[in-house]
Amino acid sequence: MATTIRRTAYFSMRTPNRAGQGARLLNSLAAHGVNLLAFTGFPNAGRAQVDFIPYDVTKFTRAARRLGLKVSRKKTAFLAQGTDKAGAIAAICGKLAKAGINMVAMDAVAAGKGRYGAIFWVKQRAVAKAARVLRAR
Repeated sequence: MATTIRRTAYFSMRTPNRAGQGARLLNSLAAHGVNLLAFTGFPNAGRAQVDFIPYDVTKFTRAARRLGLKVSRKKTAFLAQGTDKAGAIAAICGKLAKAGINMVAMDAVAAGKGRYGAIFWVKQRAVAKAARVLRAR
């Protein structure tokens, strides 16, 4: 299967950097029927930043509002999925570099059964150009 790349919505939130905080957030969203395409979190200035990439943006924003979560406005990231092979994400990075687009961050993982997935971010002002370069849908 060829790699597919698509634009996807994501929302960020800062939260205390304490054990169990991510589990609390994820369990609360799951209780409201929210399915995520991806979730990532990392330390940021003594706190933690978590990024939610929801399958259904409307369902996520409704649940976040009901739960009182202070999430960012909707922003755009990219989701890549395809056959796992040596250099799979290097090709993506290379195309962006050749076009002069700086990748802000990337999380990639082998998904098993010969598949991989990755989420990555570029500066919001570069999203349209990155989408053209990568032929993202």
